[in-house]
Amino acid sequence: MSADIERNETVIEGRNAVLEALRAGRPVDRLYVQDGCKDGPVQTIIREAGKHDTLIQFVARERLNQMSQTGHHQGVIAQAAAWEYAQVEDMLELARQKGEDPFLLLLDNVEDPHNLGAIIRTANLAGAHGVIIPKRRAVGLTATVARTSAGALSYTPVARVTNLVKTMQDLKEKGLWFVCADMGGKVMYDLNLTGPIGLVIGNEGEGVGRLVKENCDFTASIPMRGDIDSLNASVAAGVLSYEIVRQRLGKQK
Repeated sequence: MSADIERNETVIEGRNAVLEALRAGRPVDRLYVQDGCKDGPVQTIIREAGKHDTLIQFVARERLNQMSQTGHHQGVIAQAAAWEYAQVEDMLELARQKGEDPFLLLLDNVEDPHNLGAIIRTANLAGAHGVIIPKRRAVGLTATVARTSAGALSYTPVARVTNLVKTMQDLKEKGLWFVCADMGGKVMYDLNLTGPIGLVIGNEGEGVGRLVKENCDFTASIPMRGDIDSLNASVAAGVLSYEIVRQRLGKQK
Protein backbone atom coordinates (compact mmCIF):
# COMPACT_ATOMS: atom_id res chain seq x y z
CA MET A 1 0.00 0.00 0.00
CA SER A 2 1.30 3.41 -0.96
CA ALA A 3 -1.37 5.90 -1.95
CA ASP A 4 -4.42 3.65 -1.53
CA ILE A 5 -6.35 3.41 1.71
CA GLU A 6 -6.62 0.02 3.33
CA ARG A 7 -9.91 -0.91 4.96
CA ASN A 8 -8.38 -0.84 8.40
CA GLU A 9 -6.73 2.56 8.09
CA THR A 10 -7.95 5.75 9.76
CA VAL A 11 -10.10 7.62 7.24
CA ILE A 12 -12.31 10.69 7.43
CA GLU A 13 -15.20 11.01 4.97
CA GLY A 14 -17.59 13.80 4.11
CA ARG A 15 -17.03 17.49 3.58
CA ASN A 16 -17.83 18.77 7.07
CA ALA A 17 -15.85 16.03 8.82
CA VAL A 18 -12.78 16.54 6.62
CA LEU A 19 -12.86 20.34 6.96
CA GLU A 20 -13.25 20.14 10.73
CA ALA A 21 -10.32 17.73 10.98
CA LEU A 22 -8.08 20.03 8.95
CA ARG A 23 -9.08 23.12 10.90
CA ALA A 24 -8.48 21.30 14.17
CA GLY A 25 -4.92 20.55 13.08
CA ARG A 26 -5.41 16.80 12.96
CA PRO A 27 -2.48 15.25 11.03
CA VAL A 28 -3.75 14.27 7.59
CA ASP A 29 -1.37 12.39 5.31
CA ARG A 30 -3.35 12.72 2.09
CA LEU A 31 -6.57 14.26 0.81
CA TYR A 32 -8.49 12.56 -2.02
CA VAL A 33 -10.84 14.80 -4.03
CA GLN A 34 -13.21 13.80 -6.80
CA ASP A 35 -12.12 14.93 -10.27
CA GLY A 36 -14.10 17.90 -11.51
CA CYS A 37 -15.52 18.76 -8.09
CA LYS A 38 -15.07 22.54 -7.94
CA ASP A 39 -17.92 23.86 -5.81
CA GLY A 40 -17.35 26.25 -2.91
CA PRO A 41 -17.20 23.78 0.00
CA VAL A 42 -14.67 21.57 -1.80
CA GLN A 43 -12.52 24.59 -2.71
CA THR A 44 -12.58 25.60 0.98
CA ILE A 45 -11.32 22.13 1.93
CA ILE A 46 -8.58 22.30 -0.69
CA ARG A 47 -7.43 25.73 0.55
CA GLU A 48 -7.38 24.51 4.15
CA ALA A 49 -5.39 21.43 3.13
CA GLY A 50 -2.92 23.70 1.35
CA LYS A 51 -2.33 25.64 4.57
CA HIS A 52 -1.13 22.41 6.19
CA ASP A 53 0.89 21.31 3.15
CA THR A 54 -1.32 18.22 2.89
CA LEU A 55 -0.87 16.12 -0.24
CA ILE A 56 -3.94 16.38 -2.48
CA GLN A 57 -4.80 13.71 -5.05
CA PHE A 58 -7.65 14.12 -7.57
CA VAL A 59 -9.31 10.80 -8.42
CA ALA A 60 -12.39 9.46 -10.20
CA ARG A 61 -15.61 9.08 -8.22
CA GLU A 62 -15.37 5.32 -8.73
CA ARG A 63 -12.05 5.34 -6.91
CA LEU A 64 -13.56 7.21 -3.98
CA ASN A 65 -16.43 4.74 -3.90
CA GLN A 66 -13.92 1.91 -3.59
CA MET A 67 -12.06 3.70 -0.79
CA SER A 68 -15.18 4.71 1.12
CA GLN A 69 -16.09 2.82 4.25
CA THR A 70 -19.41 4.61 4.79
CA GLY A 71 -20.70 5.22 1.26
CA HIS A 72 -21.15 8.94 2.05
CA HIS A 73 -17.84 10.54 1.09
CA GLN A 74 -19.40 13.58 -0.72
CA GLY A 75 -16.43 13.74 -3.06
CA VAL A 76 -13.70 13.97 -0.40
CA ILE A 77 -11.83 11.45 1.71
CA ALA A 78 -8.92 12.23 4.04
CA GLN A 79 -6.37 9.65 5.11
CA ALA A 80 -5.56 10.64 8.67
CA ALA A 81 -2.35 9.77 10.46
CA ALA A 82 -2.80 7.29 13.29
CA TRP A 83 -0.18 9.12 15.36
CA GLU A 84 1.03 12.67 15.85
CA TYR A 85 4.15 13.64 13.91
CA ALA A 86 7.10 15.11 15.75
CA GLN A 87 9.53 17.82 14.69
CA VAL A 88 13.14 17.09 13.76
CA GLU A 89 14.23 19.42 16.55
CA ASP A 90 12.40 17.14 19.01
CA MET A 91 14.82 14.36 18.09
CA LEU A 92 17.89 16.51 18.58
CA GLU A 93 16.53 17.65 21.94
CA LEU A 94 15.99 14.01 22.94
CA ALA A 95 19.64 13.27 22.15
CA ARG A 96 20.72 16.31 24.20
CA GLN A 97 18.65 15.20 27.16
CA LYS A 98 20.26 11.77 27.05
CA GLY A 99 23.75 13.19 26.63
CA GLU A 100 24.23 11.22 23.41
CA ASP A 101 25.32 11.98 19.88
CA PRO A 102 22.23 12.19 17.67
CA PHE A 103 21.36 8.97 15.82
CA LEU A 104 18.56 9.38 13.26
CA LEU A 105 17.09 7.13 10.58
CA LEU A 106 15.99 8.79 7.34
CA LEU A 107 13.82 6.82 4.92
CA ASP A 108 13.70 7.54 1.19
CA ASN A 109 10.77 6.13 -0.83
CA VAL A 110 9.78 3.51 1.75
CA GLU A 111 6.13 2.92 0.82
CA ASP A 112 5.29 -0.32 2.61
CA PRO A 113 3.62 0.26 6.01
CA HIS A 114 4.96 -3.01 7.43
CA ASN A 115 8.51 -1.95 6.56
CA LEU A 116 8.03 1.46 8.17
CA GLY A 117 6.53 -0.05 11.32
CA ALA A 118 9.37 -2.56 11.61
CA ILE A 119 11.99 0.18 11.09
CA ILE A 120 10.43 2.33 13.83
CA ARG A 121 10.57 -0.68 16.16
CA THR A 122 14.23 -1.30 15.27
CA ALA A 123 15.04 2.40 15.72
CA ASN A 124 13.67 2.29 19.25
CA LEU A 125 15.54 -0.88 20.20
CA ALA A 126 18.79 0.43 18.70
CA GLY A 127 18.56 3.66 20.67
CA ALA A 128 17.94 5.95 17.70
CA HIS A 129 16.49 9.32 18.59
CA GLY A 130 13.98 9.45 15.75
CA VAL A 131 12.88 8.54 12.24
CA ILE A 132 12.44 11.04 9.40
CA ILE A 133 10.19 10.34 6.41
CA PRO A 134 9.33 12.48 3.37
CA LYS A 135 5.78 13.56 2.56
CA ARG A 136 5.85 12.33 -1.02
CA ARG A 137 6.37 8.82 -2.35
CA ALA A 138 6.32 7.41 1.17
CA VAL A 139 3.86 5.84 3.55
CA GLY A 140 2.78 7.91 6.55
CA LEU A 141 1.86 6.88 10.07
CA THR A 142 -1.08 4.67 9.20
CA ALA A 143 -2.82 2.28 11.56
CA THR A 144 -0.86 -0.60 10.01
CA VAL A 145 2.41 1.20 10.76
CA ALA A 146 1.33 1.78 14.35
CA ARG A 147 0.43 -1.90 14.82
CA THR A 148 3.60 -3.17 13.18
CA SER A 149 5.77 -0.93 15.37
CA ALA A 150 4.49 -2.95 18.36
CA GLY A 151 4.28 0.09 20.63
CA ALA A 152 7.53 1.75 19.53
CA LEU A 153 5.63 4.79 18.23
CA SER A 154 4.93 5.71 21.83
CA TYR A 155 8.65 6.22 22.42
CA THR A 156 10.28 6.98 19.05
CA PRO A 157 9.43 10.33 17.41
CA VAL A 158 8.70 10.33 13.67
CA ALA A 159 8.95 13.54 11.66
CA ARG A 160 7.49 14.06 8.20
CA VAL A 161 9.33 16.59 6.04
CA THR A 162 8.64 18.23 2.70
CA ASN A 163 12.20 17.94 1.36
CA LEU A 164 14.51 15.19 2.62
CA VAL A 165 17.61 16.70 0.98
CA LYS A 166 16.98 20.12 2.55
CA THR A 167 16.48 18.45 5.93
CA MET A 168 19.81 16.64 5.55
CA GLN A 169 21.58 19.87 4.66
CA ASP A 170 20.11 21.61 7.72
CA LEU A 171 21.20 18.72 9.94
CA LYS A 172 24.71 18.83 8.50
CA GLU A 173 24.98 22.39 9.74
CA LYS A 174 24.19 21.03 13.20
CA GLY A 175 27.02 18.52 13.06
CA LEU A 176 25.42 15.38 11.67
CA TRP A 177 26.93 13.35 8.87
CA PHE A 178 25.11 10.82 6.72
CA VAL A 179 25.66 7.28 5.56
CA CYS A 180 23.32 5.51 3.16
CA ALA A 181 22.85 1.85 2.45
CA ASP A 182 24.06 0.95 -1.03
CA MET A 183 25.34 -2.29 -2.54
CA GLY A 184 28.17 -0.41 -4.21
CA GLY A 185 29.40 1.18 -0.99
CA LYS A 186 32.22 0.37 1.34
CA VAL A 187 31.71 -2.62 3.63
CA MET A 188 30.07 -1.31 6.79
CA TYR A 189 32.71 -2.86 9.07
CA ASP A 190 35.36 -0.67 7.41
CA LEU A 191 33.53 2.59 8.11
CA ASN A 192 33.61 4.71 11.24
CA LEU A 193 29.93 4.92 12.14
CA THR A 194 30.31 6.73 15.45
CA GLY A 195 29.47 10.34 16.23
CA PRO A 196 26.34 12.30 15.26
CA ILE A 197 24.92 10.23 12.42
CA GLY A 198 21.97 9.90 10.08
CA LEU A 199 21.40 6.48 8.53
CA VAL A 200 19.59 6.71 5.19
CA ILE A 201 17.59 3.72 3.94
CA GLY A 202 15.88 3.47 0.54
CA ASN A 203 13.33 1.00 -0.71
CA GLU A 204 14.51 -2.44 -1.78
CA GLY A 205 13.66 -1.85 -5.43
CA GLU A 206 15.19 1.54 -6.27
CA GLY A 207 17.35 2.10 -3.21
CA VAL A 208 18.20 5.65 -2.18
CA GLY A 209 17.36 8.38 -4.69
CA ARG A 210 20.16 10.12 -6.58
CA LEU A 211 19.91 13.54 -4.90
CA VAL A 212 19.64 12.03 -1.44
CA LYS A 213 22.61 9.77 -2.13
CA GLU A 214 24.68 12.71 -3.39
CA ASN A 215 24.12 14.44 -0.05
CA CYS A 216 25.37 11.47 1.94
CA ASP A 217 28.95 11.52 3.18
CA PHE A 218 29.48 7.77 2.80
CA THR A 219 27.78 4.71 1.38
CA ALA A 220 27.79 1.47 3.33
CA SER A 221 27.28 -2.03 1.98
CA ILE A 222 26.17 -5.07 3.93
CA PRO A 223 28.23 -8.21 3.22
CA MET A 224 26.02 -10.83 1.57
CA ARG A 225 26.81 -14.39 0.65
CA GLY A 226 23.53 -15.56 -0.88
CA ASP A 227 22.15 -15.76 -4.40
CA ILE A 228 19.97 -12.64 -4.35
CA ASP A 229 21.29 -9.12 -4.26
CA SER A 230 19.19 -7.10 -1.82
CA LEU A 231 17.66 -7.16 1.63
CA ASN A 232 14.22 -6.04 2.71
CA ALA A 233 14.41 -2.34 3.70
CA SER A 234 13.57 -3.03 7.35
CA VAL A 235 16.16 -5.81 7.57
CA ALA A 236 18.84 -3.58 6.03
CA ALA A 237 17.93 -0.84 8.52
CA GLY A 238 18.27 -3.33 11.36
CA VAL A 239 21.65 -4.67 10.27
CA LEU A 240 23.18 -1.22 9.78
CA SER A 241 21.59 0.19 12.94
CA TYR A 242 23.16 -2.51 15.03
CA GLU A 243 26.55 -2.00 13.44
CA ILE A 244 26.22 1.60 14.62
CA VAL A 245 25.26 0.31 18.07
CA ARG A 246 28.25 -2.07 18.10
CA GLN A 247 30.69 0.69 17.19
CA ARG A 248 29.20 3.10 19.74
CA LEU A 249 29.48 0.51 22.48
CA GLY A 250 33.07 -0.21 21.46
CA LYS A 251 33.94 3.46 21.63
CA GLN A 252 32.64 3.66 25.21
CA LYS A 253 35.03 0.95 26.45
